[in-house]
Amino acid sequence: MKLGICVASKIDDIDYVVEAERLGFTHAWFADSQMIWSDAYATAALAADRTSTIKIGTGVSVAATRPAPVTAASMATINQIAPGRTFCGIGTGNTAMRIMGHKPMTIAQFDQYLTELKPLLAGEEAMVEWRGKTSPVRHIMPDAGFVNFEDPIPMYVSGFGPKSLALAGKHGDGLVLSVPPDPALAEGLWRGVERGAAEAGRQVDRMTFPATTLNTIVVLTPGEATDSDRVRHLCGAFAIASLHYSYDQWRNFGRLPRNPAVLEVWDDYTAVLEQVPEAIRHQRVHAGHNCWVVPEEERFVTKALIESSCLVGTEDVIVERLLGLEQAGVDQMMLLPPLEPRYEVIRTVGERIIPALAEATA
Repeated sequence: MKLGICVASKIDDIDYVVEAERLGFTHAWFADSQMIWSDAYATAALAADRTSTIKIGTGVSVAATRPAPVTAASMATINQIAPGRTFCGIGTGNTAMRIMGHKPMTIAQFDQYLTELKPLLAGEEAMVEWRGKTSPVRHIMPDAGFVNFEDPIPMYVSGFGPKSLALAGKHGDGLVLSVPPDPALAEGLWRGVERGAAEAGRQVDRMTFPATTLNTIVVLTPGEATDSDRVRHLCGAFAIASLHYSYDQWRNFGRLPRNPAVLEVWDDYTAVLEQVPEAIRHQRVHAGHNCWVVPEEERFVTKALIESSCLVGTEDVIVERLLGLEQAGVDQMMLLPPLEPRYEVIRTVGERIIPALAEATA
């Protein structure tokens, strides 16, 4: 089981990735939400130059805001700095698009985008649609030192629902998802991946097809409650982000949340958001997104919400649940702790969980 970090891209904090590499984290996934954080590609390029072993990529890049040739050239540029360490995580742009008041790409648009991007990441020609015209596109100077296509750039497709999971099976070299740390839930997601692969004439072995889930980890001290002030500080931002996502799903598609922990605060939470005028509410929904909890949302970080969305437990429990996820076909978890205590979180995990995992699988 690999552990990576998801980086809330911050251009002046490359030391965070350097520290993650020192601690034994295998991947750094740079989040691409242009109206929240620093530019993902600029930050990833700096990190690529400062590191030597950790894999560098997007977690995930937003297809809707960058044409496929732009994404391919950006990834191949980073691959020139970190040859063989570069990967491309790609998604429709749930948070990034909604913060601008727009919906993510449709499944049909994302399918077309992935059809274009996959060959371009390999330095090959693709038929690219742009502004109503389709043309053959390729990088015309790939051997002049500007980019690197010689070292493969694997493409990890972000999937949440059955249709996007099927696209991961159809196009991807791996899967990126965000599910609670429950092996039973992870198990069910593979059906969509396998269906998409079969329809495309591919074979996907869940034990060898890379799958990474987004979460965070808090190691409890002896006798500590899962909703202690310390735990809330270390994972509250990730827990509350599940409410942000649920509200988007309800607001845009009319889908009420199924998670009982979300439902128990739902009426009060939505009442807070609906104090903001509809025309600019999209700017408010993701306030503090995965970095901190805004004061008026602190009361919604409940024990039930923490336990249903974050991996919190003793060292033994965390290792057991990680190995359970691995048995279900998820071979990596990338951690996204809040901004202020992020070093504390990764150091605890790096010094205690990574060695414990290695010992458990030795």
